[in-house]
Amino acid sequence: MQRAEELSNQIGKQAACAALGVPRSNFYRMRRLRKEPTRPKMSRRAFSLSEKEAVRQELNSERFQDCAVREVYAALLDEDRYLCSWRSMYRILSENDEVRERRNQLRHPSYTKPELLATTPNQLWSWDITKLLGPSKWTYYYLYVILDVFSRYVVGWMIAERESAALAEELITQTCVRQDIQPGQLTIHADRGSAMTSQPVAWLLADLGVTKTHSRPHVSNDNPYSEAQFKTLKYRPDYPARFGSQQDARAWANAFFDWYNHQHHHTGLALLTPADVHFNRSQGVLQKRQSVLQAAYEKTPERFVKGPPHSPALPQAVWINLPKNPQAQNENENSRWDSAVPVLLGVEMILPDLRLQQAFAARSD
Repeated sequence: MQRAEELSNQIGKQAACAALGVPRSNFYRMRRLRKEPTRPKMSRRAFSLSEKEAVRQELNSERFQDCAVREVYAALLDEDRYLCSWRSMYRILSENDEVRERRNQLRHPSYTKPELLATTPNQLWSWDITKLLGPSKWTYYYLYVILDVFSRYVVGWMIAERESAALAEELITQTCVRQDIQPGQLTIHADRGSAMTSQPVAWLLADLGVTKTHSRPHVSNDNPYSEAQFKTLKYRPDYPARFGSQQDARAWANAFFDWYNHQHHHTGLALLTPADVHFNRSQGVLQKRQSVLQAAYEKTPERFVKGPPHSPALPQAVWINLPKNPQAQNENENSRWDSAVPVLLGVEMILPDLRLQQAFAARSD
């Protein structure tokens, strides 16, 4: 390129590039890169540094330090003084980071997106409360549901006339005892309802050695499994418009949850029932299905244009908010879950729950 530059002064750019075999586009590009960057031209109307400093000192003076810029502008005009427009005053203050909201504004905390993993049953639960319409207007019954995220099995439910932290505490206690939950084994996820974030529930989970997580405020998809289960419940053909009484609601819910746990073939579970997955019967069911498919293929192979059919596999991991880098998340998963246990065990020693100790003692006997 340097030789082409020297030769172009003698025989011209086109001839020099042709003689040396240099593409002219590269030659012109190199010349542009070699040019020194030009300094931007300053407008004749621009303020000098001394003029800007004079305006800034006037605005920050003891007389005007608590005044709005328009007030300063008007006061100076009344004194037959004009420094600049009030918009230029704002620009000068902005260049020095001296413009801000005068009032103390509410600063919302930054909530971390929950990223939770379940690879076995009774490792991650999700719970929520929904309203059931009563017999008259403004009458509701509250349905509490605790769902195992990995198996979608409803491990506990309750219908009450109100949303109460004490009732939620009792439901969680009985469900943990029935499912034989050990300290450090379980994480319970919920939204930010009053019962979910209550202090009694937090103390109970600490006594149980259970990690608790919550959805972010105003984010509807941080608790997707409970919301999807409620949709399945309310879209059933026999779901009534209203329940005549609390006993009617309990009777209907008892039949529904029996169907949901033991008969409903869940599309997210390779068309297995939640009970099959929760109680580790999935492999036997899948093998039986595969033998049926294989027999159908051997009988009429021409109908299976894509080859032998295969039963869908059961997902090995279920996420709430799959992270962007799952491999890194999996590597840190054990340390993250283990780090929460000592804290909860420490709280357990400070806040013992006598009722829970009695329940565990009765269960062990």
